[in-house]
This record gives sequence, structure tokens and C-alpha cells, in this order.
Amino acid sequence: MNTPTSFTCKFTLDKAHFNECYSQSNTVDRSANAYFKGGVLMLFGLIILLFTPVNAYAAWFVIALGILEALAIYYSQPWWVLRQMLSKASGSEVTVTIDEQGVLSESFYHTGRILWSEVSEIKNTSLGFVLHFTAGKSTSKSYLSKACLTTSAQEYIVQKVNR
Repeated sequence: MNTPTSFTCKFTLDKAHFNECYSQSNTVDRSANAYFKGGVLMLFGLIILLFTPVNAYAAWFVIALGILEALAIYYSQPWWVLRQMLSKASGSEVTVTIDEQGVLSESFYHTGRILWSEVSEIKNTSLGFVLHFTAGKSTSKSYLSKACLTTSAQEYIVQKVNR
């Protein structure tokens, strides 16, 4: 008779965890193409400012939007981490249980389960696993850090990758 497989780990939602989560699960394009929209807005604002009789405040507003767009791309990780640190869940302890049904995460503020049948892809990164799954009609992703997982739990997830 097979014994049920279950792994449990705990971690705290702190700045280090949020930085790791963002760096391992998000792909931010920092090429020149990513800044194209901001550049077009700034150029358009300068054209309005220099060559039309439109109110200068409108032109400066468009220029400021272009600058803001460029800054949003450049500082996307610190901005995301700051928003997570300001959330009510920041600093709370999360218990993750990995079993034959899926991945269960429990904290004071949230309890959620990702079933293995809903997982479409598991990406093995250098510091953790990114689970891509369907939640209702949309697709989502969740990050599991290897720092809190035992070696056998990591092997179990890798086995799920190769299924």
C-alpha cells in the first residue's frame, strides 16, 4: 500500500522573498523597444510644446506621461516589491503543503490550493519553481522558493514536471 506523499514548509512574506519571487517569475523587457511608448509620448509632447499654439500645460502633461512610462519600466521591480510590502499580508507566515492533490498555501489572510490537474506548466528556475495554472477562465502563475523546500519536495515537484 502506498503511503500518501506530503511535504510542508513555512516561510515569511518579507522583502527578500518578494524580490526573489519577482526576479524569478517575471520577465521584464528593458530593451529600447520597451521604452518606445514613453519616447513617443515625450516626442509628441515636445512637438505640441514647440510647434502648436496649444496650452503649454497640456504639452508638459504629455511629456510627463512619457517620463512616467519610462520610469515605470525601469523601476518595475522596486515598485512591485513596494506594493507587496505595503499589503496587509506582508510579514505574515505562510505554510505550504505539497501533496498528491496539489499545492496548498495557508496564511492568516489567504488560503488557496492549486491542483496538479490545473497546472499547465512548471518552470524550474535557479531559485524556485514557477507554476502556471488555470484559475477559472484565466491563467495565473505562482512561485515556490526552493529555500524552504526539502530536497525530496523539490524532487517530487521535478517529477511532476516530467509527468
